[in-house]
Amino acid sequence: MAAVTDAPVPTAASERRAPHRRAWARLGVLVAVVVALFGGILGTDPFGAGASRMISMVGLAVAALVTATTILIRSRRYTGRGRLGWTLVGLGVLSWALGQLCWLYLALVHADKLPFPSVADIGFAGMVLLTPAGLLVLPAEAQTLANRARSLLDGLMVATSLALVAWLVAIEPLLHAGGNGGLALAISLAYPLADIVIVTIVVYMFVLRRRTHAVTVRLALVGTGMTAFAVADIGYAYFNLVGTYASGAVTDTGWFAGFALLLLAACAPDQADDVPKERVETRRPIGVLLPYVAVLVALAVCIWWSSRNGYSSTFITYTRTALTLLIVGRQLLALAENRNLTRTLEFRVADQTAELAASEHRYHALVQYGSDVITVVDPRARVLYQSESVQRVLGFRPGHLTGRVLTELLDTESAQRLTGALAAVLQRPDESVVVELLVPHRSGRPRQAEMTVTNLLADPNVGGLVLNTRDVSDRKQLQDQLVHAAYHDALTQLANRTRFHEQVSTALRQRTPDTDVTVLYLDLDGFKEVNDSLGHLAGDRLLVGVAERLQACVRPGDLVARFGGDEFAVLVQAPIDAPDAERVARRILAGLHEPFTFDGRDLHVRASIGLAAAGTGGESTPGGVERLTGEAAEAEQLMRNADLAMYRAKSAGSGLASYDPEMLTGLIQRLELEADLRLALERDELLLHYQPTIDLADNRVVGFEALVRWQHPTRGLIEPMQFIPMAEATGLIAQVGRWVITEACRQAAAWNAEGAEPVTMAVNVSVRQFDRTDLASEIAEQLTASGLPADRLCLEMTESVLMTDTEENLAQLIRLKALGVRLAIDDFGTGYSSLAYLRRFPVDTLKIDRSFVERLGEQADDAALAETIVQLGESLGMSTVAEGVEEYGQLAALREMGCNEAQGFYFSHPVPADEAHRLLLEGAAAHRP
Repeated sequence: MAAVTDAPVPTAASERRAPHRRAWARLGVLVAVVVALFGGILGTDPFGAGASRMISMVGLAVAALVTATTILIRSRRYTGRGRLGWTLVGLGVLSWALGQLCWLYLALVHADKLPFPSVADIGFAGMVLLTPAGLLVLPAEAQTLANRARSLLDGLMVATSLALVAWLVAIEPLLHAGGNGGLALAISLAYPLADIVIVTIVVYMFVLRRRTHAVTVRLALVGTGMTAFAVADIGYAYFNLVGTYASGAVTDTGWFAGFALLLLAACAPDQADDVPKERVETRRPIGVLLPYVAVLVALAVCIWWSSRNGYSSTFITYTRTALTLLIVGRQLLALAENRNLTRTLEFRVADQTAELAASEHRYHALVQYGSDVITVVDPRARVLYQSESVQRVLGFRPGHLTGRVLTELLDTESAQRLTGALAAVLQRPDESVVVELLVPHRSGRPRQAEMTVTNLLADPNVGGLVLNTRDVSDRKQLQDQLVHAAYHDALTQLANRTRFHEQVSTALRQRTPDTDVTVLYLDLDGFKEVNDSLGHLAGDRLLVGVAERLQACVRPGDLVARFGGDEFAVLVQAPIDAPDAERVARRILAGLHEPFTFDGRDLHVRASIGLAAAGTGGESTPGGVERLTGEAAEAEQLMRNADLAMYRAKSAGSGLASYDPEMLTGLIQRLELEADLRLALERDELLLHYQPTIDLADNRVVGFEALVRWQHPTRGLIEPMQFIPMAEATGLIAQVGRWVITEACRQAAAWNAEGAEPVTMAVNVSVRQFDRTDLASEIAEQLTASGLPADRLCLEMTESVLMTDTEENLAQLIRLKALGVRLAIDDFGTGYSSLAYLRRFPVDTLKIDRSFVERLGEQADDAALAETIVQLGESLGMSTVAEGVEEYGQLAALREMGCNEAQGFYFSHPVPADEAHRLLLEGAAAHRP
């Protein structure tokens, strides 16, 4: 594996450990100085042999005690096996310290000759037993069976090699030296052999960690320390057997250095997180070679020893045989692993080959059967490859296109676009560009296509420019249809308000000092009568006919638009001094003067046209059209001014009017009316008129609908349609509605108190009132204040009010119904109520809209709708009230349908309270007009 050269990025944890590392480094320097000083004293005897002996024994005891205490304290930082392992190592060092203290005591008591073996050897033996146990307990990562076997063989190879070296270098000379025998010889040999075991364990852990993760400094220090112990123990054993050992010898420095290294290992900071895995992988070959290096060193020492002494021994022979068997076993294991690895690689290669083949099949299927056409061309647009999908998408066989120049098959404009796209990516490898063009189809009808051109000339597997072509004809057609629908009127196919506004803005932006922009705003007079009398179908046909005549009356460059209903507009651009706009307007008036004939019936409509022009000066055009100047020349304002001029023409009956700034006076008057409405409640200018509701079974007056009027001090009596929309827009409707409910409840309670037959008072509730969460509590207060029973108050709401935010509205209706009031849906049939919602709403009454009533007897469909509403009310347990009854025929039809109640001009117009009281007493049927 290639070595990793990138330096590791410092982490937050490593930065936090930096001070600990610096402190540990300073400790290492101090320990090295102490070890050097200790060894120097023992080596030179500056204070005499006795002092050196005492310094050695006391120094070793202190070093062992300090190291043991430090290891035991630091072991508490770990948990589980980590704590147990370091605790055992610490106890082992502590046992050695106790043995050294015993040795010191014996040295003081037996100054001439120390006994060997002695009780001190028990303490020394404790370290021999506890330290390897602690090292083996330390946690290690789980391994496979093969890895455990390999690690075991590596450890045995190292142990056997070290044992052979120790035998040749230390033990064999000790046996030849003789001196002591029996127990003393066994103990002397036990120390270096135990050290070899400990070093072997450390080497085993070293090899294991080399394979899994980084070798920490702590482990390296432990291994080096135990090696120093082994050297010191070998020296001790040799000199002790020959009878020349005495405390204070230079060999004691090995023990002192070993404890110093164990102390540094205990104090070393954790560093496993700081070693990248890549660095671990680069060190793995060292761990693999280490056992073989140990074997080579052992064999080299063996050869050196045999050549020096001229003989061999049984132990050497057995040991070399064991090494040979271990190496053979290690190689057999490696061979098995290699075979297993080879099989694994073969399986992986087979799986990847199968996956690659499947991927190729998928790619081939996607290319051949996908909705896109894949074409590879050279820089001159010659087709090198053509996917089979071209036959399904465009109708051509792949062979028909292969080898041909693609630009020769396209129209001129599309060929230019493709040539430009190829040139754009030719010098940019792997770059793509998207272009839209027309591509030929075998049917002869070109298709709109979106083509993505990608430069893959540098790819040896492609070697060309790839064209990914997608047929977007349907999408383009749908897009054009959506754009057309967004900018055109669905009925007449004329431009709508949005497009007209944009065109006016563009014309104003592009206007020159010599040109003028004029807007003609047109409204049909008499269209409502046609629509109401002949129906919406005839009205739509009339609007289409008007649109056709408008287009016939304007010039080729003029834009005609329909804003909705019977409102149209024309945009005229002409030289500033030419009366073209007025001429167009008069041609329109003349063209609409002719009747429209549908189904043998002549229909006559007139038009009112307002003109407003934008110019550079303050003068007027020859047609008398006032120009706007400065910031006023905005599309919206220009259209608004034309609208004002149209209303002037309609009110004057002239058919044509030009915008005049004085027309703003009407707008100002409406603003003044709004200001007056805010004061109307304070001035007590509002009043109620009452229209009776008649029971169709016996012609009794069973209720009234309260309708608000405004008695303006200067304008006189103002109808609701003139100020209620204004109140809705300004939010004043909440105050007006509250006053209406209060006054209606008071009046109904007064009538009931005078002994008249109890009646139900119906009051309309607006959207803004209904959306208020305190509506129910407010009505409850008004009922309490007036004394009117709750079931004598009927709140009327339109379908549009109820069908928005249905869950909130349902909760509002439930709160109102809990008061005991009656609930009615006004103008029923003009909205979009569903039967499911009607079943959920606690509604008592359905009021049939006047549009269905007024055409009863004329249109079968309207009669059927009215009858359906009556039947629906009966099925849902609701009463039905017909609005707008004006003729006896309508009344008779409603009675036949089973309608419960009715109201309208046939019975009475809305009248003041005193006259309504008289109707209540005498009966409305006797006073009908």
